[in-house]
Amino acid sequence: MPSERQIRVGGVPIGGGAPVAVQTMTKTETADVAATMAQIRRVAQAGADIVRVAVPRNEDVEALRTIVAQSPIPVIADIHFNYTLALKALDAGAHCVRLNPGNIGGPDKVAKVVQRARELGTPLRIGVNSGSLPEHLRELEYTNPVEALVAAAAGFVELMESLDFDNFKVSMKSTSVPNTIASNRMLAERIPYPLHLGVTEAGTKWSGSLKSAVGLGTLLADGIGDTIRISLSTFHAEEEVKVAWEILKALKLRERGPVLIACPTCGRLQFDMDSIVAEVERRLQAYDDPIEVSVLGCAVNGIGEARHADFGIAGAKDAGIVYAKGEPVRKFATGNLVDALFEEIDRYYAAGKRVIRDERAAAEAAQWLAENEDETAMTPERLAALEAAAAREGEASAAIGGEGANGAVAAPPAGGPPTPAERPPVELAAAAEQAREAAPPRLDEEQSPVSGRRFTRA
Repeated sequence: MPSERQIRVGGVPIGGGAPVAVQTMTKTETADVAATMAQIRRVAQAGADIVRVAVPRNEDVEALRTIVAQSPIPVIADIHFNYTLALKALDAGAHCVRLNPGNIGGPDKVAKVVQRARELGTPLRIGVNSGSLPEHLRELEYTNPVEALVAAAAGFVELMESLDFDNFKVSMKSTSVPNTIASNRMLAERIPYPLHLGVTEAGTKWSGSLKSAVGLGTLLADGIGDTIRISLSTFHAEEEVKVAWEILKALKLRERGPVLIACPTCGRLQFDMDSIVAEVERRLQAYDDPIEVSVLGCAVNGIGEARHADFGIAGAKDAGIVYAKGEPVRKFATGNLVDALFEEIDRYYAAGKRVIRDERAAAEAAQWLAENEDETAMTPERLAALEAAAAREGEASAAIGGEGANGAVAAPPAGGPPTPAERPPVELAAAAEQAREAAPPRLDEEQSPVSGRRFTRA
């Protein structure tokens, strides 16, 4: 469930059912206005809703005034140790100020910051980190790190409430994924304020992205979290934004840009997908619409997934099919599949989001598909057909007592063999079982239809 309370960081709503906001932090020295603004523009273009900048010195506060005025997205000032910098950042126009309860000072200093934030209508963020807990909790951190995190956050929340201030959000971050999950679950049950999620100091782009996806994805799937930041060891803050969006898109929490579906490859693969998938992903960055695009390499799942996506390609050794909105539209040589895919996507948008079909090309594609699709594979469509047929037979049996007057099953209509939907469910089930159990013919490498393809990667 989303947090009950809602605050606004600049024009971005946080909590109270608002979409999960994406945040990142600049990697530059804030006093270097040109470099900081260049990075802010890049992260905004990548999809950041909010950006945070470090303010450890007076020079950074002076730069903050210009940055806030020029930034295309709201700016949060990150303050540690010196509460007077928080006061200056508020006066410089920061859209939010982050305070760390572990190092900002006593309640009297916090009260001064709260008073100024109240006067300006500026929200604050309580930022608890496992690496900088208040001194009185450091012993507890060794025995129960989760309880220590929650105690630090809850204590600061109580202080804010005692100061009659509720315009704030809370974050509890740990380098430990299990501790991050457990502490945020615990705090979410205790307070109504918005929660900012992150796995702090997560690591490199590879390992940090995985840790963040596991930790934040688990919480977001539970309905916990109102804004997120991915913390990666990279000088390119836009990479953090991209990872955050992939997490939100995977959970269907927000949409931004295309979703790429690509098979992991296996022994059934009949063409080299590596370069094709990379090229499709690169070219999809030019599109803003949240379309699904699939790149599949065999008939087991490939045909079905290509049909279920908005656009897709399913390839074999020498050729493949381009799909648009579930229907095969063109057959192409494998080497031309990427260009063909984007020709169909561009044609779709040029026609006002309508699929333009060349009936002759579509017929050729359908014919190729009929000749190349594995008729024994239990694709999603075939399984669905079996289930639908069984359901219809069950309904018919219930309606007429299960059989005709003489106990015979109705014959299929004249004019050809029965379709899967027309075949009796017992026969369909037997065919499905036989298809599952049937062993493919054993071929040596020279006879294999994919002979040599495993060693063609550049």
